[in-house]
Amino acid sequence: MSTQFDVIVIGAGPGGYIAAIRSAQLGFTVACIDEWKNSNGGPAPGGTCTNVGCIPSKALLQSSENFDQAGHHFADHGINIKGLDIDVGKMLARKDQVVKQNNDGILFLFKKNKVTFFHGRASFAAKSDAGYELKISGAAEETVAGKHIIVATGSNARALPGAPFDEESILSNDGALRIQGVPKRLGLIGSGVIGLEMGSVWRRLGSAVTVLEALPTFLGAVDEQIAKEAHKAFTRQGLKIELDVKVGAIKSGKKGVSVAWTNAKGEAQTLEVDKLIVSIGRVPNTIGLNPDAVGLKLDERGAILVDDECKTNLPDVWAVGDVVRGPMLAHKAEEEGVAVAERIAGQHGHVNFNTIPWVIYTSPEIAWVGQTEQQLQAAGVKYKAGTFPFMANGRARAMGDTIGMVKFLADAATDEILGVHIVGPMASELISEAVVAMEFRASAEDIARICHAHPSLSEATKEAALAVDKRTLNF
Repeated sequence: MSTQFDVIVIGAGPGGYIAAIRSAQLGFTVACIDEWKNSNGGPAPGGTCTNVGCIPSKALLQSSENFDQAGHHFADHGINIKGLDIDVGKMLARKDQVVKQNNDGILFLFKKNKVTFFHGRASFAAKSDAGYELKISGAAEETVAGKHIIVATGSNARALPGAPFDEESILSNDGALRIQGVPKRLGLIGSGVIGLEMGSVWRRLGSAVTVLEALPTFLGAVDEQIAKEAHKAFTRQGLKIELDVKVGAIKSGKKGVSVAWTNAKGEAQTLEVDKLIVSIGRVPNTIGLNPDAVGLKLDERGAILVDDECKTNLPDVWAVGDVVRGPMLAHKAEEEGVAVAERIAGQHGHVNFNTIPWVIYTSPEIAWVGQTEQQLQAAGVKYKAGTFPFMANGRARAMGDTIGMVKFLADAATDEILGVHIVGPMASELISEAVVAMEFRASAEDIARICHAHPSLSEATKEAALAVDKRTLNF
């Protein structure tokens, strides 16, 4: 006889474990099933984000940033260092420890909230009087049943045709986080978030990094003015960025990887590298889910079809995060997980896609929320723009980090904030003020009138809001 639960969550990534905890808080009996394993074969909840994505990449970014500061910027502060080197093994061990702390933290939260955790792969078995039966394939097979099922199985890295990941020479985000030594030559196909972050890590540690991007524009989803500022900064740092390229044959051998490509002029080129990171997007993960057993519908990309409330075509089956439509962002998955749990409880879960922030954790950081200037122009929306550079911000000068700007876009008639875009120090933290403002439909004038601490980077946000009305005070 199957163990019965009110809610069963498949996947313990950001969307899944949060959905499980919120469901338990609302009084349901909850199970969460996840198959990620640590190096010892034990459970490693947290999904791609915790194990091979957001968390470990930020750990390596912090380590490489410290190394870069010590090698190139400490002398400006009168701190002189001789014989600087990097212990990559220790750096990776620290990254692994950070990951483990997060894994253990999720298991603790499950125990605290009385969520039953199963370590294994879940698949649909059948519909039943109790809802749905799921088979768990792990150390031992077992069957559980739940009235409500929340699918949060995440996504997988997309491979290039003819160049599968071997995680030794041709790397996904997973392999890029486990490179055992600093490669002399590193290639990146795709200038997306993962590629730029990993490129930044190894560039700071000494790699010669070349980025091959198929699109004619750099960071096409980013506001054009902000993207151009970022491109200048990355180029000055030593990243070689080639746009509008066509990638041809990729050959991997003992001496490294050879990439045939054609530049924007149609000229044939060859890139020889020690390691190649492929960062061309991700695909929804429904491997082994067995959706046909219950008639769960997928779209042509393999994503689970859902409506605006994350309901699938089946009653009481929900799906959230990377496995459904919308941006593949951990915090988007979390918000959907909370919303679904609350909808199951008869409440009105809330997710506003227009106020989901985006962040690229490079140096300078890039963050934005709302619409870009190009989107507003294409939609025929009349707007006002205001910018303020960090070079005119006292805190940024004291930090020695003055690259970039804050940019506000506001409705020309109502002054409502339509988008905020930042490239510069701590953009990932600064963007939250803009998210709050937009969620409450604030005007640029509202931000301009709020007192910001001095000296602080947040003053650049206030000044950019003032700039919408052409009345900056410090530039």
